[in-house]
Amino acid sequence: MKKKQVLDVAIVGAGYFGRFHALQAARHRRENLVGLYDLDQNRAATVAREVNTSVFRDYGQLLERCEAVIIASPAETHYSLARQALEAGCDVLVEKPLASTKEEGEELVRHAEMQKRVLQVGHLLRYSAEHKAISTRIKHPLYIEATRIAPYKERGTDVSVVLDLMIHDLDFILSFVDSPILHIDAMGAVVSSVHEDIANARVRFENGCVASITASRISFKTERKMRLFAQEGYLSADFVNRKLVFINRHEGIPLPDGNGFRRQSVYWKDHDNLAAEHDAFVASCLDGEAVTVDGRAGLRALEAALQVGREIQAAQDVARRSGLID
Repeated sequence: MKKKQVLDVAIVGAGYFGRFHALQAARHRRENLVGLYDLDQNRAATVAREVNTSVFRDYGQLLERCEAVIIASPAETHYSLARQALEAGCDVLVEKPLASTKEEGEELVRHAEMQKRVLQVGHLLRYSAEHKAISTRIKHPLYIEATRIAPYKERGTDVSVVLDLMIHDLDFILSFVDSPILHIDAMGAVVSSVHEDIANARVRFENGCVASITASRISFKTERKMRLFAQEGYLSADFVNRKLVFINRHEGIPLPDGNGFRRQSVYWKDHDNLAAEHDAFVASCLDGEAVTVDGRAGLRALEAALQVGREIQAAQDVARRSGLID
């Protein structure tokens, strides 16, 4: 039997990320974009015109027309929409976070495994050239420092900055550190929205690795950086400027008076993370390739983010009792 070459895909959510997914699906050589669904019909119509596809008013009817669904709706809708799609026999790519609670995430994973459907979670950094470059150089990190800050935007404020921004770095770090979390210290504050807008977490793993992660959506500039310390060397990654610097003893240009140390610099210009994510999704759905960020990986990142949230609440309770905050 000849293997199917093109995947019939639907996009759920016509907002910021939904539009990008629609544009990607419309030009992907192995995707056929069958339609869009969004509660805001005007917004859906605008995106549909841009990619020359149809708007569906009924989610169930759309599920009957497609083989796979890409869910880019608000976080609190991820569980219900993904579950409906899985129950309809569709493969699912859902934007992060996988769900709003651990129980919802676990249920989605069970449904996908039971029905032998693809469940991929949109942790975009895993498809980046930087992730591959770091994973080939650093195998056993001892200390990781991640910073992800950006100016305030209304988009994403339906959840805390932990589930909006920090979860990217949590997933990225969990993909490198093959060890359970031992302890988390965290603090955050509500500034402009009804959820935490700034947060810091110090995550200690059972194998001794420590990660310090800062996230803010009320900064003056955009910055996404990560530093990793390991026996292999020191690595600094700038995700905005697409630059990586690796100080080690084996690769790169010898440092002047560097006592045997070398510096390797790597730059990227053309790598498209979203295109790579779509390539991976199609390959999993049509070719049976392993899912790069499957439901269990998405669940692990969600559980870590929820634990950070609980620690923030506990720290805020202490600060409130002492009069440090209202």
